Amino acid sequence: MGQLEGKNALVTGGTSGIGLAAARRFAAEGAHVFITGRRQEALDRAAATIGDHVTAVRGDVSKLEDLDRLVEVVSSHGGGLDVVMANAGGGEFAPLGAITPEHYADTFNGNVAGTLFTVQKTLPVLNDSAAIVLVGSTAASAGTPAFGVYAASKAAIRSFARTWAAELVGRKIRVNTLIPGPTQTPGVEGLAPTPEDTQGLLDHLASTVPMGRMGQPEEIASAALFLASDQSSFMTGAEIFVDGGAEQI
Repeated sequence: MGQLEGKNALVTGGTSGIGLAAARRFAAEGAHVFITGRRQEALDRAAATIGDHVTAVRGDVSKLEDLDRLVEVVSSHGGGLDVVMANAGGGEFAPLGAITPEHYADTFNGNVAGTLFTVQKTLPVLNDSAAIVLVGSTAASAGTPAFGVYAASKAAIRSFARTWAAELVGRKIRVNTLIPGPTQTPGVEGLAPTPEDTQGLLDHLASTVPMGRMGQPEEIASAALFLASDQSSFMTGAEIFVDGGAEQI
């Protein structure tokens, strides 16, 4: 039996990168997995790689009506949710002098409001003793030039985990934060200004990691499984860094 046998799990932003790797791992461990994404074609491709035990729901976590529809789908499936992995989000570079209200709003709506309302809206279908995994970033504790709005949004995620862990402990719901370091995902590759600059960006990021390489989505997914499963049953309000030592050494 897998570590999530018979359980239902939600992974937002589950069409690529860390989200897709986690959804695959959860399904391989016996869970029925709900994934979200904004593009139907990407959802269909992702679902095909996960297997039979997946339900793909198109939606944007920054839109409350989409989250309401997601919860309706979960409710109709039955069994509630045992795992919520709030992974959807993203960011882009913008130096202090170039930050616009639109850049700020897009980043905070996707990363902060999206996480907040994903958890809030799923509370009615969240089973007691469930696990919530919030996805943060090492950017929240490092000063990366031109990445300030993204870093601030991920610092908010860490704060949410502490507060929600305290609020939900009466239901034995655990809330922990997963902190990936530089990880080779389409989202990270998309930070390069041009496709020709991608390898240079990846090489630079790898150079900041003591282990001398980028992380792989599957490595982050292994830590997500630990936080989602009973293996972490005495952990709440905590954070796990999976960063090759980038913020530890």
